[in-house]
Amino acid sequence: MGSESGQDNERPVHRVRVDPFLLAARQVTNADYGHFLRAHSLPQPSLSNNPDFNHPEQPVVAISWFEASNYCRWLSGMTGRQYRLPTEAEWECAARGGVEAKLYPWGDSPPQSLPDYEKRWKRGPEPVALYLANAFGLYDIAENVHEWCNDWYQPDYYAISPQHNPGGPEFGERRASRGGSWRHHIKVARCAARSSIPPGFQYADYGFRVACDL
Repeated sequence: MGSESGQDNERPVHRVRVDPFLLAARQVTNADYGHFLRAHSLPQPSLSNNPDFNHPEQPVVAISWFEASNYCRWLSGMTGRQYRLPTEAEWECAARGGVEAKLYPWGDSPPQSLPDYEKRWKRGPEPVALYLANAFGLYDIAENVHEWCNDWYQPDYYAISPQHNPGGPEFGERRASRGGSWRHHIKVARCAARSSIPPGFQYADYGFRVACDL
């Protein structure tokens, strides 16, 4: 986990072990999130009337960490399984697809080598699962929208991180997130790249995917 060639918050590279878990193949879509909203008679997200963001198969965006967590709790109650946001360690493990020490889910080739890279993400995120999945069957795992993680964010956490199921510090002011975004000049993030914002923020390039305990 981590990278010696990335930002300071990705160091040191260290080995961790996570218990088996499931991670959704796709980011939560507007259609998925709509079931949750209707179940609780909640208002639509702020960008729901914007044609650049409201396609049913686009990832739902402008969702705070709290709203994403509430969705997971609702889904758990509906299904009887324990859904939640992934930890940073789980997310990076999943993004790597079983291959260590590579920059991206597909290897070390730059994002610009992806099919149709120059034509994609012009005005917002794409509908999910349009292009090939990684080796674990996960679509858009480092691209499209930033994905909330469960952890509080701490820049130097890797120096004190436990080796088994690291879950981030106990407290903090920002929640961790992973993955790239349609909004950035480089649309795809490296597997080890870390990001964070305060948990109440609702950004047009922030969404999530769910994890599930086994």
